[in-house]
Amino acid sequence: MPSLKDLRNRIASVKATQKITKAMQMVAAAKLRRAQEAAEAARPYAERMGAVLANLAEAFEGRDDAPKLMSGTGNDQVHLLLVATAERGLCGGFNTNIAKLAREKARSLIADGKTVKIICVGKKGFDALKRELGQHVIETVDLRSVKNVGYANADEIGKKVLAMFADGEFDVCTLFYSTFVSVIAQEPTAQQLIPASFEAKEDGKSDGAHPVYEYEPDETEILEDLLPRNISVQIFRALLENAASEQGARMSAMDNATRNAGEMIDKLTINYNRQRQAQITTELIEIISGAEAL
Repeated sequence: MPSLKDLRNRIASVKATQKITKAMQMVAAAKLRRAQEAAEAARPYAERMGAVLANLAEAFEGRDDAPKLMSGTGNDQVHLLLVATAERGLCGGFNTNIAKLAREKARSLIADGKTVKIICVGKKGFDALKRELGQHVIETVDLRSVKNVGYANADEIGKKVLAMFADGEFDVCTLFYSTFVSVIAQEPTAQQLIPASFEAKEDGKSDGAHPVYEYEPDETEILEDLLPRNISVQIFRALLENAASEQGARMSAMDNATRNAGEMIDKLTINYNRQRQAQITTELIEIISGAEAL
């Protein structure tokens, strides 16, 4: 049984931990609002670009002159997995869930005899995948020095992916990240970037009239400009979604940790009071017994 001093030290230690988790929760809450606004602001642009490209893609269905970023290489032997996670932990299952989705995809591809290459954007993704898939990780992008993720960071990653595709280093590229739903809900998402994959209709319906656009210049020139840009835009959106999801997950995790610390403090305090009362009672009995013996 621990002594009273041990209990006092442990209560003081848990209280100090509670102060840290409470402070981290407040910091995450302050960062969450700005990150959420940035993620929500990026969604309409990325969605509209996808809608425009989907409309343009219809004109190239079945054509041999379709851009390679849209039609692909004609093969799906080599897959590049772009796994975007956080640089730091203490955010619940945020990083683990993204890595789990990427790991399941990699296992499925390897089982089918495909070649898998992985680029980790974020330290925690590499930490989660290195044990089982470390030999497939070809690069890790470190963003720890970046305070606020900007389009330039996503564009750098996008240009690297495009250069690899142009050199024939992979056939299919899939992006993994977490979509921000709410403070307590973040949805791991897999999005195919190359060859470009778009929904047939903006409203998700398969029938009914839909707008017909006329483009100037022609569709080929527009696609040559928009398709490479779309890679960076989708990566930028994923990084913003990740930033909001990370802060939401951290806020929720630190709130739970603070509550758990409070419960532990209460239990330790009760145990301390009981043991102290028992010790006082024992001392009184000894004093009374000694007085009666005299």
